[in-house]
This record gives sequence, C-alpha cells and structure tokens, in this order.
Amino acid sequence: MKKRPNRQLFVRVLSSRSTRGICGVGSRQVACALGRSGLRVLKREGDGATPSGRWPVRQVFYRLDRVMRPRTLLPIRHIRADDGWCDDPADRNYNRAIRHPYPASAEQMWRADGLYDVVVVLGHNDRPRMRGRGSAIFMHVAREGYRPTEGCIAVTRSDLLKLLVWLRAGDEVVIGT
Repeated sequence: MKKRPNRQLFVRVLSSRSTRGICGVGSRQVACALGRSGLRVLKREGDGATPSGRWPVRQVFYRLDRVMRPRTLLPIRHIRADDGWCDDPADRNYNRAIRHPYPASAEQMWRADGLYDVVVVLGHNDRPRMRGRGSAIFMHVAREGYRPTEGCIAVTRSDLLKLLVWLRAGDEVVIGT
C-alpha cells in the first residue's frame, strides 16, 4: 500500500509584522488573524508572536455543548470544564494539556468567548519542549474583525470546520511570508 504524502496547510502574510494573513490549501483560501506581534522565527513565551515555520497538526479539541463533533480524521476529543494548557516555563508540564485547578500558570481551555469552541493543536515546541520558547500555539476561532491573537492562528468557526475535513494526522501547517 502506498503511503499518502503529508499535505500542507499554508499561512501567508505580506510582512512579518502583519497580524492578518491568508490561510488555505491550494486555491481554497480564507482570511486569518495572527499574533499581535506578527511573525517571529525565534518565538518566546508571552511575546504575542505567531511562530513562523513548519508545524505538524497534532489533535482537535471542541466544545461539545456548542459545536457538533467536527468531521475530521485527526485525533479528537471534547473540552471539559477543567481542561487547561500549561504556559509556565518553570513547570514540568510546560506546553502540555493539564487539569484545573493547577498550581502553575495555565490557560483555561473552557472559555466563555467562544474562541476555543474548536481548537487545532499545532506541534510547536512540543517534541522536544524548550522552556520559554512558546506554548499553546493553536488554530482556533477568530475574534470579530479578525483582531490579533496571543500568537495563534484564528479563522472563522465555519472556515475552521471546513479545514478540519481536509486535515489528517501527519499533515503540517506552514507559516511564513
């Protein structure tokens, strides 16, 4: 049996300082929001930048109470009220999923604003993890008007659900100018 080659979802911006870009596959392109500090090759925790580079697509989380289970071939699970993601570089679980309450700084995955109704986890700084090089780089639902993210990639919920149908384990997101 022939192995299917990995596919790439691209994210392009006109300049590394831009907070908006185009995300897509081939001719299927949609607008996206990026980090408030634009793109950076050397990502640092809390810098507000989206890391440029090639990142594997790891898994999908979704809010069962807000969204039907997305159609995808990626590993998937629903978000629980106590789910979080550690963003404390000094903690042993830095850049990993955790459960709240948690003793170190950790982002809450169960959000009231709807941004994490659907989340695609990107393999940035996870294998191996390097303390302080950035955590929780996701594709998630965009704010109104595509306002900048804290370093993630954000598209409309409907666009994200369409992209999920296309993505498979082993695929990558390529981010650059």
